[in-house]
Amino acid sequence: MDSLSELKIDLRQMIIAIETTVDLVGMNDTNHAKRVAYIASQIAHKLGFSEEDNQYVFELGLLHDCGVSTEQMHSNLVNHFDWEDAHIHCEIGYNLLKSFKPLRKFAIPVLHHHTAFNKLKKLNLTERDANMANLIFLADRIDVTAAAHYETDILLARDSIVKNIKEYSGTYFDPNIIEAFLSLERSEAFWIALEDRHISRFTWDMGQFETSTVINMSQLKQLSLIIAYIVDQKSPFTAQHSARVGSLAKYIASRYGLSDEQCQKIEIAGFLHDIGKLRTPDNILQKPGKLTKTERSIMDQHSYETFEILRHVKGLEDISIWAAFHHEGLNGTGYPFHPKEKDLSIEARIIAVADIFQALVQDRPYRGGMSLDNVLSIIYEYVDIGKLDESVVKVIEKDSQKCFDIAKGEAEENKDSERPIIPWKR
Repeated sequence: MDSLSELKIDLRQMIIAIETTVDLVGMNDTNHAKRVAYIASQIAHKLGFSEEDNQYVFELGLLHDCGVSTEQMHSNLVNHFDWEDAHIHCEIGYNLLKSFKPLRKFAIPVLHHHTAFNKLKKLNLTERDANMANLIFLADRIDVTAAAHYETDILLARDSIVKNIKEYSGTYFDPNIIEAFLSLERSEAFWIALEDRHISRFTWDMGQFETSTVINMSQLKQLSLIIAYIVDQKSPFTAQHSARVGSLAKYIASRYGLSDEQCQKIEIAGFLHDIGKLRTPDNILQKPGKLTKTERSIMDQHSYETFEILRHVKGLEDISIWAAFHHEGLNGTGYPFHPKEKDLSIEARIIAVADIFQALVQDRPYRGGMSLDNVLSIIYEYVDIGKLDESVVKVIEKDSQKCFDIAKGEAEENKDSERPIIPWKR
């Protein structure tokens, strides 16, 4: 792998990773943003957009719901054509995107992608931003209206879907964009392409299109924090968990004597380790008691989901493994891969220790946050049974108060790691 200073990550692949992460909230429907991106890009082509704008629309479609973290919010958005609180996820998405320069160009359209056309015209927006926002709104509502018919009777239902959408021309949607959609939807291929096996392939193909925009390691860290923020908002009990695991893992790695490159990559892996948890139902994450066997089996899938998302981003091969192995034990316990001890790198071992340490410090629905003495006692119990690496735990023991402060968010190291702080309306 290239050195830290030379490593460049393609922004398109990271956008797809964000989309895949956020779409996990849909539980049994994990392709909504892919379909919105496809629908919007096809309409844009009908409207005669430039190739550059077509690519922009595709990425905007992938990112449009980046402010959604909970099942309840997702459910309200798909079950109501015009949910009164739709603006909440628009505002969250806007604040996330505007804070990151490479994605700032998407912020305004994301903010207004649930703003009706007759209201959009009265706002002080550029014509381009208004058009892009309304195009995504239309694509989003087409998909929501059609969702129940994919894989079954989409070609039979298309007339009723189109009739429903047409009723909103001039009010919710720009008539010119509606006309382009009406011209497009006459093709059966348009509708068939929206089914899961086809839309996944379309997105995969688009992901192979190398953009001219790459992000460096510093920008990757910032973007990883944004993704961590999205994940940690799924439950009030996980607020800042990912950011603090990243900060703690980096600190442990530095004290362990690893290189600056390793430390920075470990920090990013810590930020991203729990992205698969967006697929875990809210009621399981927030359950105040012991999980049932069924609930535990669902929970145990999240590490694999993390791996599956990150492994497709060229340049994140190491990070994807370190992040995905955060519940693996040296003794073969844990989940979901059960690697041999020799295959558990020091980076993965450090993240595993940081994750457990921070989780014990933090309040959870079934218990309060623990004291330092209790945390260390439990950590050493894991060492005694062969689950955690004793050499890593000894690093923590030598500087236990500092590690405790980082895990609690009370140390200097957390200042940069706990951003963005965005008001969350529940």
